[in-house]
Amino acid sequence: MNVVLIASEAVPFAKTGGLADVAGALPRALAQIGIHATLFIPCYRHARDSGIPLRNTGIKLKIPRGSSGTVEVQIQASTLPGTDVPVYLIDRPAYFDRPALYQENGADYGDNCERFIIFQRAALEAIRALGMRPDVIHCNDWQTGLIPIYLDEFYRGTPELAAAGSLFTVHNMAYQGSFWHWDMPLTGLDWRLFNWRQLEFHGRINFLKAGLVFSDLLSTVSPTYSREIQTPEYGCGFDGLLRARRHDLHGIVNGIDPTVWNPRVDRLISSTFDAASVGTGKAVCKRAIQERAGLPQRPDVPLFAQIGRLDSQKGWDLLMEVADELLQGDVQFVVLGEGHPRYHDLLNQLAQRHPEKLRVFLEFSNPLSHQIEAGADIFLMPSLYEPCGLNQLYSLTYGTIPIVRQTGGLADTVVDATPEALANGTATGFSFRDIHAGALRYAIHRALELWADRPGWSKLVHNAMKADWTWDRAARSYLGLYNEICRRRTGRAAV
Repeated sequence: MNVVLIASEAVPFAKTGGLADVAGALPRALAQIGIHATLFIPCYRHARDSGIPLRNTGIKLKIPRGSSGTVEVQIQASTLPGTDVPVYLIDRPAYFDRPALYQENGADYGDNCERFIIFQRAALEAIRALGMRPDVIHCNDWQTGLIPIYLDEFYRGTPELAAAGSLFTVHNMAYQGSFWHWDMPLTGLDWRLFNWRQLEFHGRINFLKAGLVFSDLLSTVSPTYSREIQTPEYGCGFDGLLRARRHDLHGIVNGIDPTVWNPRVDRLISSTFDAASVGTGKAVCKRAIQERAGLPQRPDVPLFAQIGRLDSQKGWDLLMEVADELLQGDVQFVVLGEGHPRYHDLLNQLAQRHPEKLRVFLEFSNPLSHQIEAGADIFLMPSLYEPCGLNQLYSLTYGTIPIVRQTGGLADTVVDATPEALANGTATGFSFRDIHAGALRYAIHRALELWADRPGWSKLVHNAMKADWTWDRAARSYLGLYNEICRRRTGRAAV
């Protein structure tokens, strides 16, 4: 089976969030189970600066810019490091050679509509120029939402794409690619498609809606989130559409790459360890991150951590309500991330009030994220919503106990440490449901109570490290969807 994955970011070329982790890991996992997988991404400045070799294929394509001429792009080539998985990068410096991927200083780039229209058309034209004949094109998030309709409108008569089916994966419903209706000519699509059943949403073009309407199958990144987005609370206006397509909608929990996120082999941490040696190994990693953070090297205090985007979705308003009270106790806290300037300011003020207990790294650092996961004791992830989440999976793997809100993938992957779950050995963390600071505060209180019971805490850590969250499981679930798409398109599975 030949599968082309198209995404707007992928580790290790460029990353802003979990989509990049998925796009960088899933093709590798698919290749390991015998699927010929190829990845297309934009050629961002980040990709050029990544240190990964890029090769100019010599392919130049003229991509229609609506009815106002064409845009020339080049195709760069690479591979996912450590694999033979091909990666093709759509190179147009005017669109992608920028300091960031989608926005700067909290404001989206004004030409995002045009940038990602060209990216999508260029990816499809590159597939043809490279002589590929994919069975399935796996699209990811709004930046690829037009591809299924482009296939139907422009490419069904071409030998390379005539039989290609489409899977559209939603990583986060809140990001939709909504643009004013007068950008419609840039898409090259007929105005007849700008209607409430297809591309129009509240008077605007909506790329996410295009993917939801025109793809053969839909998926999202956890079973719970697939049910949540069929409700008004989480559907972001598309709950009715998703309920209508509920039989085409599937939830698959993301995986993690065991060659990258694995405390047994992780070269970025101070001491490798497994479940049998977690006590000694984690102690070394804890001392290392305390030293890096400039915190007192105390093994007896619980070290809390938070890594990721500083955004209200991640529960930062809840965290800021309880942070002062938490830091008044005998604890330490390390934060790594960047995002909304408001949270930057609040965290800096908090660090000034608690200099011996809190260290804030306002940046993205992959090595530091590994070191924090390995050295921390407790990971805070009180997201208002979380389609899947990866940091809780990293935390479980590294024996760092997560405190999460019961939503989306967090509900699917963390078993609350109730007395019953602790007794039967299934507990892996702490969770709460209500969106208020009191619920988070109580979850933290329960964690600190168990922390004081060292044998009980050690058992919880071992429980957390037992589960298998590698990509093999997820890749086989995606293979099932690819085969279903092929059956619908051709009447038979491709493998």
